[in-house]
Amino acid sequence: MPIDPVRLTADLIRCPSVTPEEDGALVLLEEVLTRSGFSCTRVDRGGVSNLFARWGAAGHPRSFGFNGHTDVVPVGNAADWAEDPFGGVEKDGRVWGRGACDMKSGVAAFVAAAADFVAETPPDGAVILTITGDEEGPGRDGTRALLDWMSGQGERMTHCLVGEPTCPERMGEMMKIGRRGSMTCFFTATGVQGHSAYPHRAKNPLPALAKLVDRLASHRLDTGTEHFDASTLAVTTIDTGNTATNVIPARSRATVNIRFNDAHSSASLSDWLRAEAAAVAAETGIAIEARIEVSGESFLTPPGLLSDLIGAAAEEVTGLRPVLSTSGGTSDARFIKDHCPVTEFGLVGQSMHQTDEHAEVAQIRQLKSIYGRILAGYFAD
Repeated sequence: MPIDPVRLTADLIRCPSVTPEEDGALVLLEEVLTRSGFSCTRVDRGGVSNLFARWGAAGHPRSFGFNGHTDVVPVGNAADWAEDPFGGVEKDGRVWGRGACDMKSGVAAFVAAAADFVAETPPDGAVILTITGDEEGPGRDGTRALLDWMSGQGERMTHCLVGEPTCPERMGEMMKIGRRGSMTCFFTATGVQGHSAYPHRAKNPLPALAKLVDRLASHRLDTGTEHFDASTLAVTTIDTGNTATNVIPARSRATVNIRFNDAHSSASLSDWLRAEAAAVAAETGIAIEARIEVSGESFLTPPGLLSDLIGAAAEEVTGLRPVLSTSGGTSDARFIKDHCPVTEFGLVGQSMHQTDEHAEVAQIRQLKSIYGRILAGYFAD
């Protein structure tokens, strides 16, 4: 009997799996997939629950993979929701609840599509599902843990589709063939505290920090590349914490976030940030420390087999040919790109992380159909 992706979405929403809690979401999926003939393994690490499921022989040279997550962000004030955020209510042609859009519906669609596909047309190859509980969190023990485990076990996907929401407004209009890199730099400027009436006896770190931030924010990183828009730098905070109007502070901090394309690497940008900080420090006599955290490098999966399959399947079901995009933030595709070619395609993402998050029933069913067609095309030869 075919698996209903809408019902499975609702059942998953009823599992309040706020990162890093699993709360039954992966248990439910393991039961569904085991009944469908998949070999399932829990790959838990660092207090995070993950699920690996495979139909077919391990190590098969043709292994199509799906990746997704069942963890969700907090609901905020539950009283602000029109429906129970963990009720999985189907109403007005939509399924309501936290994770309905991002991305329990995507997981339900590819689980349903994969299970039905292997039952109806068993392929010459393997179908692999990697489902994590740590995409909305730090990401250290989620998809990365699954890939580490797969490497140790000799398991491999030859291509992978991540089921994140990718369509801005209409179902079928966009897929992601890459993502920008993301990094954050935390600057600390240190001077000498003093009385504001005697500034010559102090060393004020604020003008130096302001000078540095202005130089960074005014700099054009690039004008874009073939598949990427221009890189961006955003100043996200400047903090001093000084409540006294007659005290020059000893220390001040600023943070910038860079979303960068394939014209850069985190290493080259780190060198630039530290060089700019050193230059301002030399000009002002204020010590400036730079601490950098990298969330992911930019990457691109060149148009080809995977994007062609997704495009054809989406157009058959929705009438729209998805444009190839690298917009948006980061996703777990940034880890998978080191394992195999990866592309993202999923629902319209307008309500993700919002109060009254929801997904349209018709779109969930369309997504299952698209995923099924992708599998059929991949294993057609």
